[in-house]
Amino acid sequence: MSKQKGFSLIELLIVVAIILIIAAIAIPNLLRARIAANEASAVQSIRTINTASITYQATYSNVGFAATLAALGPGGGNTTCGTPASTAACLIDAVLAKASAAATPKSGYYFTYTPAAAAGGTVNDYTVSGDPASLNQTGVRGFCSSSDGVIRWKSPGPTGVTTTAGCAALTALQ
Repeated sequence: MSKQKGFSLIELLIVVAIILIIAAIAIPNLLRARIAANEASAVQSIRTINTASITYQATYSNVGFAATLAALGPGGGNTTCGTPASTAACLIDAVLAKASAAATPKSGYYFTYTPAAAAGGTVNDYTVSGDPASLNQTGVRGFCSSSDGVIRWKSPGPTGVTTTAGCAALTALQ
């Protein structure tokens, strides 16, 4: 009788089954962790936009708040900042300034910046919202904020919030 070398088919099938069970447990947890990271990034991006908007208003008081999200960044199609101006204030990076639904999302979220109607030539308020690029894959909640600086959320996202009153009606983050 000769000695058997290697593994039997049953042993290999058991190892493959164990690996599949571990993967079935681990992959959903990884996806939830990725969604949580994307949502945290979206909240931080909205905080950054709020801070940039307040700085913009203080710097360009004759204009008020910015008319577009791009005006808070390097402006236009630029990726680097030149001399700051009201149309390119260089207060946020180019990735965030271009993260609108027509462009590439930032960390799985698109951002919409909506200024209020100008009164007396100045914009006195704005609303910014962050919506998941792919619901239940890049995020499950939508976020918004306005000049009050309070970040609010709605589940499930996206929220599509474009007014200060619409944002104020949502639940504030704790």
